Amino acid sequence: MTLLAPARHRLGRVLAVAFVLPLALAGCDSVTDAEQPRATLSPAPIQSAAGSETPAPAQAGLRRFYDQKLAWKGCEGGDQCATLRVPLDYADPAGRAITLSLLKVPARDQDRRVGSLVVNPGGPGGSGVDYAASATTYFGTELLNAFDVVGFDPRGVGRSTPVQCLSDAELDDFVASDPDPDTAAELATSDRLLRDFGQGCVAESGALAAHVSTEEAARDIDILRAALGDDRLSYFGASYGTFLGATYAEEFPQRVGRMVLDGALDPSVSSLELNLTQAKGFETALRAYVGACVDRGDCFLGDSVDAGAARVRALLDDIERDPLQVGDRTLEAGNAVLGVWAPLYNKSYWPILDGALKTAIDGDGQTLLALSDAYTSRGATGYKDNSLEALYAVNCLDHDDAIPSSQVARYIPRFEKASPTFGAIFAFSLSSCAQWPIDTGRVPQEIHARGAAPILVVGTTRDPATPLEWAASLADQLDSGVLVRRDGDGHTGYLAGNKCVDSTVESYLVSGKVPEGTVNC
Repeated sequence: MTLLAPARHRLGRVLAVAFVLPLALAGCDSVTDAEQPRATLSPAPIQSAAGSETPAPAQAGLRRFYDQKLAWKGCEGGDQCATLRVPLDYADPAGRAITLSLLKVPARDQDRRVGSLVVNPGGPGGSGVDYAASATTYFGTELLNAFDVVGFDPRGVGRSTPVQCLSDAELDDFVASDPDPDTAAELATSDRLLRDFGQGCVAESGALAAHVSTEEAARDIDILRAALGDDRLSYFGASYGTFLGATYAEEFPQRVGRMVLDGALDPSVSSLELNLTQAKGFETALRAYVGACVDRGDCFLGDSVDAGAARVRALLDDIERDPLQVGDRTLEAGNAVLGVWAPLYNKSYWPILDGALKTAIDGDGQTLLALSDAYTSRGATGYKDNSLEALYAVNCLDHDDAIPSSQVARYIPRFEKASPTFGAIFAFSLSSCAQWPIDTGRVPQEIHARGAAPILVVGTTRDPATPLEWAASLADQLDSGVLVRRDGDGHTGYLAGNKCVDSTVESYLVSGKVPEGTVNC
């Protein structure tokens, strides 16, 4: 199973009625004043070009893309929509072009407008168009006044030229499948489902399946920057959007303006390290949830954190042996795990998890299945978007270091030590891309973005999906990285109830105020 890592906004829309491969949480000590090396950094000014920027000589074949003029038209809610054309294959810019869908929310105060803020919500597979359309919910007033918020669906995603891989019925089988197979038959089924997924992407999407990597999406962003008429890119990326933004900064350091990476991924870690760390993160998040239940008294899961976590694991095992019927559908092992994980992304959703677990213990899987559906964008009649397909298609191009399922058993003890509840699940995630039919040779590497303007990197102490240690590592790798550390629960830090984080991010983006070293919030 590969884990979708949605930012809070994506789950929130559904629950109010939710890398990367299963993307943990090791502690990060506070940085003292003596350890603040970037106090002399100055912000990049926001500059708007009168016209699009001429591409560098090495990009001469891309001129027709860089010279595009966006034809904005009114769309729902007073927003503006447009499309952008980019090359399918940057090695063959004269060949086939694909289309990206854009949405802009104009700055509320045009007299004080700072510029365009390009945004990405994560995934991979999350819709930037939807993210921008909900800007009034997910960005503060200061940003909405100062910036045109511009979202785009990356290549392969949503309303842009989309990657397609499986039918809805096939996706249902894939999501429901046992995430930690413990028999030869279950392992063979897992391998077959993963192999069929990859082959389906090639069969249904053709050449596009080989060209939805993060590196290519980052190059698309530079064409978008030019089409917006900006000399430098202002950018806010959450979750996987941090990897996309950091990749842009590595490719185009001199074109980085004001960039915030919230809930950061560490681009230097292997799939093994990534999964092991995230296993720790979800265990930490689950235990924080159970601890809050125990502290309230008379906790339905048990009278200690260990007992409560064990009860959750036992419930998952029960559902694997005896799936729960929910109308004409079934809550199976894979759905149940996602149903537990989804509310761990945001502390405000913990009461929903209370209800889901209570009813599931009593034999009613409806709420856990609804949470799983929210996680994977499944509606009443099928999948509402292709985010799950894009997740695998992008991750398996970006991470060509999978471990075959036949070798996973040797890692399980290490994973179960890190996460008694979810360890085996994350161990088997090591093989998620082992059956993928497209080999890229891409391996993890550090990102430095030498010469880039200051970049804010936000991390949260008990973030289950993108742990603080990844944010700290990325901020350290980036030559101009500045860490903003939030002490709290849930995924990502901006607008998560911490005024220190909010004011730091907004002062930087709107006024260019760069923190004097690590900020502890």
